[in-house]
Amino acid sequence: MAGRIRAFDWSTTELGPLDTWPRSLSNTVQLMLASPLPMVMLWGPLGYMIYNDAYSGFAGGRHPYLLGSPVELGWPEVADFNRHVVDTCLAGGTLSYSNKVLVLLRDGVPEDVWLDLYYSPVADDEGRPAGVMAMVVETTEHVISERRRQAAEDAYRADNERVRLALNAGALLGSFVWDIKANVLSVDERFARTFSLPSDQNLAELSVDIAESRIHPDDYSWVHEQVNQSVTTGEPYNAEYRVLRPDGSYLWVLASGCCEFNEQGEAFRFPGVLIDIHERKIAEESLLKFTRNLEQRVADEVDARLAAEEQLRQSQKLEAIGGLTGGVAHDFNNLLQVIAGNLHLLARHEPDNANVQRRVSASIAAVERGAKLSSQLLAFARRQPLSPAVLDPRQIFEGLTELLQRALGETLQINMTTPEAPWHLYVDRNQLENAILNLAINARDAMQGEGTLSLSAENITLDRAFCAGKGIVAGDYVGVTVTDTGIGMSPQVLAQAFEPFFTTKADGQGTGLGLSMVFGFVKQSGGHIEISSEVGQGTRVQLYFPRSWRSLQGETVSPDALHRGGHEHILVVEDNEAVRAAAVELLREEGYQVITAPNGDVAMQMLLEGGAVDLIFTDVVMPGLIKSSDLAAWAKVQTPPVAVLFTSGHTRDIISRNHQLSPDTHLLSKPYGPQALTRMVRMVLNG
Repeated sequence: MAGRIRAFDWSTTELGPLDTWPRSLSNTVQLMLASPLPMVMLWGPLGYMIYNDAYSGFAGGRHPYLLGSPVELGWPEVADFNRHVVDTCLAGGTLSYSNKVLVLLRDGVPEDVWLDLYYSPVADDEGRPAGVMAMVVETTEHVISERRRQAAEDAYRADNERVRLALNAGALLGSFVWDIKANVLSVDERFARTFSLPSDQNLAELSVDIAESRIHPDDYSWVHEQVNQSVTTGEPYNAEYRVLRPDGSYLWVLASGCCEFNEQGEAFRFPGVLIDIHERKIAEESLLKFTRNLEQRVADEVDARLAAEEQLRQSQKLEAIGGLTGGVAHDFNNLLQVIAGNLHLLARHEPDNANVQRRVSASIAAVERGAKLSSQLLAFARRQPLSPAVLDPRQIFEGLTELLQRALGETLQINMTTPEAPWHLYVDRNQLENAILNLAINARDAMQGEGTLSLSAENITLDRAFCAGKGIVAGDYVGVTVTDTGIGMSPQVLAQAFEPFFTTKADGQGTGLGLSMVFGFVKQSGGHIEISSEVGQGTRVQLYFPRSWRSLQGETVSPDALHRGGHEHILVVEDNEAVRAAAVELLREEGYQVITAPNGDVAMQMLLEGGAVDLIFTDVVMPGLIKSSDLAAWAKVQTPPVAVLFTSGHTRDIISRNHQLSPDTHLLSKPYGPQALTRMVRMVLNG
């Protein structure tokens, strides 16, 4: 190292050239170089490193790059520690550590290193502390060896303690001494009874093979492995295994011992004892079985959680689509309403013009298709306002019989089955009938005009395992199943069946929203839908709706909704001027007295100033402070109450809860025609 120190360019450091060093530094370095102990000088506030040959071995792969380097740069992984050392010693202090553990990167990989460290200040020629002399003695091997020795002693003491406890508890099943050279066992009578040895057996020279033949075959290799390890390493012997009993059962025992070695280091004697651990092992097996069951339950819960997370992601996707769809549907339906209203007015004004009537009819049909598309989008996104009621499945099936036969044609056979006492369900009847009709039309197309469509209802109880991750709870449900004998679907098509705008039909023959609408309606109604299909085997769609415990409501006779004309005063509240104008003209043609307001704020001001009206016909979504729901609340508390009829292309849940209308809320969805408008107005006024 002396040669390396002389060859190093010290002028690049704060120490300066070697011949300008303080005499105290030069003398100390000479003493350090002569020392057999690893020593390093840290000079100056930055701790420039100068070390001897012994320290270069300790430095490993960092030598010789540490020479002349500031200590914090040389050992960055312990920079804080070395900064404390330099600051303390330059202030005149000393430090020492015994078996200090540091994580060092001597050869590029982190390793735990134990060290005895001694730090003392070194003065310059004026007697001021200017450097730190560090003595570094690595004790890693000693520490590891001591820990191993301590572990062996602990294990030995533990063995002795187990033997003592076994003796005190009466759990000792015998003792043995194995003569390794002669390969025979010397055992006591308790050992002989435990191993079921013959009564005439010589216990002083027992063959090892006889004892080994009583060990359970599954434990034999393990016992041999433990014995060989103890004989090879001298570690204590502890082996748990099963011993054959006379009745054919097995007894769990713990064999503990330790191999003894002669002066030449050869294994010659192996004493040990047998301890009864049968009850503990049986308890451990019971605990293991319980743990495995618990692990299975945890795995099931994890699977359920993953399914729930997937359900949440699907719900979030639907929520995003729903938000977008709602805004588009509101504006789109307003546009359709303007077109529809003016088309109907044009048709009324030109009753004898066949060309006008033909073109108006075609245009109105297009408007209705657009309205249906908007309605399907809202249904898929669970934004369609529902009017649920308590229903008997037989009511639904009876009402659909004729409609299905017309829609499917005479070449298809329709089978309908319901239980003798079907449970009730609480759904929107019109939407459920539309859902069944959509499924039936899909089935018709899949059967290509020939086959059997089966429509059935059943009372079913769903368990927790079935409901996990499906967004429903276990309990009673009414199942509605639509089955066909069509061409079926491939797994790839089945996986995308509910996605909006996905269709296997040719362009212009389907929107891809039929199944999406059914999916959204069922989910919005608190139910679940499943579809199963195989190519060439047909398709089965199952709808599950929660059972309703409420009784059926009696049929109410509606007033003459088709009564034409009236004399009542109607307040039309609509922010879209074109929609408002068309509605006003339609109502005035029916004989109603109509006043208008562009928003809820103006409408409320008119009402509070004494405007007398019999009906408020209001759009649901409008700008301003006063919402349509505020107008409805005001109307309810009047004497007598003022009737309210809402209209909207999308309610945004302003007048509904979870998109379900209360029984006393009346909604006319946009776009609507003159007959629908006059019928609803008459019904609400008469109601």
